[in-house]
Amino acid sequence: MIVTRALTKRYGTTVAVDAVDLAVREGDRYGFLGPNGSGKTTLVRMLLGLVYATSGEIEVLGKPVPKRVAEVLPDVGALVEGPAAYPHLSGRRNLALLDAAGRGGGRRTRRRRIEEALDRVGLGGVDRRPVKAYSLGMRQRLGLAGALLRQPRLLVLDEPTNGLDPQGIKEIRELLAELNRAGTTVFLSSHLLAEVEQLCTRVGVVDRGRLVLEEELATLRAATGRVLVGTPDAAAAATVLDGQLESRDGDRLVIRHGDPAALNALLVGAGVRVRSIQAEQRTLEQVVLDVTGPGSDRFGAAG
Repeated sequence: MIVTRALTKRYGTTVAVDAVDLAVREGDRYGFLGPNGSGKTTLVRMLLGLVYATSGEIEVLGKPVPKRVAEVLPDVGALVEGPAAYPHLSGRRNLALLDAAGRGGGRRTRRRRIEEALDRVGLGGVDRRPVKAYSLGMRQRLGLAGALLRQPRLLVLDEPTNGLDPQGIKEIRELLAELNRAGTTVFLSSHLLAEVEQLCTRVGVVDRGRLVLEEELATLRAATGRVLVGTPDAAAAATVLDGQLESRDGDRLVIRHGDPAALNALLVGAGVRVRSIQAEQRTLEQVVLDVTGPGSDRFGAAG
């Protein structure tokens, strides 16, 4: 769905995107992560033909961009750097103009498609007030509605939950998962690790313009070889597991062990009550911090 080869963008002596080889497959929920200022938005704008690359190649939906971007865009829904709108017009009027400026769909079904898009993003009941009276969250939802007007094969979203409250973030996450199950590939650029971890199946991490990691999320979050145990008999458990106990915090133990089931059997056999037990997994935050250099701008930990 998206392929880049040695994609590079320079602004004078500043390298914003540095030889990036990106591969987004059909059906992916792909999280494109990076600290603020790492080159994420510049790369997204190049994918859509909004910024020209200094060097390298881009393919979107099997066609070269920007050379054949006009053939690609009807099948791509995009939201980049916040929603654009005429502030003096209503949300519906803005969507009608956006739809008329695109290709496909047609006038006869325009009103229905606009209402369906508004319903999907939680704006079905919005009145005729101008967009300048919208909250930031409402504007963000309107931008998403515009991206969904033609049931795109590919969604390219840059910080789509910006300005939304926790409930709104949850709703958009569920909507994107639903669209993906129906066949839409989702490419989500964000610095919010928690949101990407809950939604995405693959991630790419960019740092200082370079792609430093691209992998399945499940692979990245593999077991660490430690087991987390909750027990009211923490002292007894520590005695049984002498040499394997890495740390203890009240009734919570971290134990070096590769098999939670076998560890549970050992503890129960020794008379230790086990309240909870699970294999420890690396968090996405740990993965990203491992591959990004010191001095990178901060990531957001929550939506």
